[in-house]
Amino acid sequence: MRTFAARHPIWSAIIVLAAAVLIWAIFAPWPEGLEDAIGRKKIFLNALFNGITLGALYFLVASGFTLIFGLMKNVNLAHGSLYMLGGYIGYETANATGWWLLSFVAAFVVVAAVGVALQVFVFRRMEGDDLKQTLVTIGISIVIADLMMWIWGGDFYQILAPAWLSGPIDLPLITGVSRRTGEYIYLTYPVVRLVILLAAIAIGIGMWLALTRTRIGMLVRAGVDDRDMLSATGVRIQRVFVLVFAFGAGLAGIAGVIGGTFQSVAPGEDIRFLLASLVVVIVGGMGSIPGAALGALLIGLAEQFGSVYAPTYAVVLTFLIMVLVLAFRPQGLVAVRR
Repeated sequence: MRTFAARHPIWSAIIVLAAAVLIWAIFAPWPEGLEDAIGRKKIFLNALFNGITLGALYFLVASGFTLIFGLMKNVNLAHGSLYMLGGYIGYETANATGWWLLSFVAAFVVVAAVGVALQVFVFRRMEGDDLKQTLVTIGISIVIADLMMWIWGGDFYQILAPAWLSGPIDLPLITGVSRRTGEYIYLTYPVVRLVILLAAIAIGIGMWLALTRTRIGMLVRAGVDDRDMLSATGVRIQRVFVLVFAFGAGLAGIAGVIGGTFQSVAPGEDIRFLLASLVVVIVGGMGSIPGAALGALLIGLAEQFGSVYAPTYAVVLTFLIMVLVLAFRPQGLVAVRR
């Protein structure tokens, strides 16, 4: 932080000023003139929290994608189909057993097994050939999407959260002042979204620690840089890559359950989340877990604030962010150093 501030004093001042304005906008009561100009504070706070929780969902999908694509150099364009498959598996498990938490386990195991099959039978046979991987995984995603359409049809499926996660909770954030009593009105927000946000933060921290502070993370990074040299030391690098690929695919399955809980699972979601993962990885930086978190947060906030304040241009905002990053920092906001 000190190095960045010393090198970029103007940008540091802008960031500090923007952070101060954002903190004031979140915690302080808004004057009537401001609400007349940009709308009620409740709408702003809901858009902010919806953007953060949507970013958490994007992060869970994109973190698995950045492990597979950014670190292992496997171009898996069937990643969105793995997300949707996890949502369907989670729906069937929760519907059959009534256990919401069990649906996460089932989705992770099933989708991770599909990921192992992809790594062993597809990517291992075309290592280093990005074009073949791209074309083959596009075909696989189409086949998987058609199979899911055949099994589950074109309906929307909603995974029901347990009773202890249903309903809203009051947050210590002021949305306005009552005209009758003069008391502050506080924001209410769904509990399930907050729990999912906390889970995404915990998973992100765990992944970052595993990649940077453990032996398995060291082996993965070393295998990407020089696979032959690592194999010569006796490490079974193919087994390590299979486990990493399975974990990345399993994360997509977990994200499918989460997406089916506070949104829905339906045909077309695979393309949407594949594009979101690509944008997040490009914005954040290839192979970077903190970069995936930052990119997911930016894209989630851009989508939600765009849909509230500029619905016509909501989709354009996300791609505008990607274009700006590619133009001024093509390696991503948080580049991986090796």
